[in-house]
Amino acid sequence: MNALHPLSFRSYGADGVMHQHDHVQLVLPVVGRLEIEIGGRGGRLDTGRAAFVAPGADHVQAGDGANRFLIVECEQADLGEAAVERMRRQVFLPISPAARRLIEFVDLSASMSSTTAWRCTPLLLEALLDVPQAPSRLEILSRRIELEPGLDWSVPAMAQVAGVSPSRLHALFRAELGRTPQQLLSEIRLRAVQDGLARSTASIAELAFKAGYSDQSALTRAMRRGTGLTPGAYRRRHRQ
Repeated sequence: MNALHPLSFRSYGADGVMHQHDHVQLVLPVVGRLEIEIGGRGGRLDTGRAAFVAPGADHVQAGDGANRFLIVECEQADLGEAAVERMRRQVFLPISPAARRLIEFVDLSASMSSTTAWRCTPLLLEALLDVPQAPSRLEILSRRIELEPGLDWSVPAMAQVAGVSPSRLHALFRAELGRTPQQLLSEIRLRAVQDGLARSTASIAELAFKAGYSDQSALTRAMRRGTGLTPGAYRRRHRQ
């Protein structure tokens, strides 16, 4: 790794200042708790939860009593594009038992040899990234819509499933997917019809109804916009 400041240990007071930096930062709890806001997303760090601060992300933190945190700082290239993108979306990372033990080992080793501690960093990052990730609110919502695309999926209805307010839902979509809830709904409904056209013998009108289109004409317009084909032409092409 071409790290800037490979490893350091920090304690935080109650009055943090909003700031940002141009490198990656991982905040790993050794002891104590920390309230932190990163890019508008707030959360609490403790011995079971770490944080990823992306380059350019505004962040501010406030310590909760006595605390000590292991800070890993490096360039994006040191972690790899896929890992950075995954952590950028999630921000808060669960700490597995294996990662917890490595954090404790680094804490102990740092007092004896900074070189030994730094050599543990790749293993620590691997342990953090290897934790099975819980599905996000938007993943849960997407799966729910895919099960019943024909329901009346208004924004308030989608927000209720995601467990957030409609305004917060729009913000999550912009941050995580770069599109609106309605655009996701349209994509899921169109995929449901395309799958039905290719795999079933159901009529086009029936597929349109099950997917939530008001009528066959509405489906035809959506198909033309999305694929350049009518439903009938799409079915013929994918059955040849």
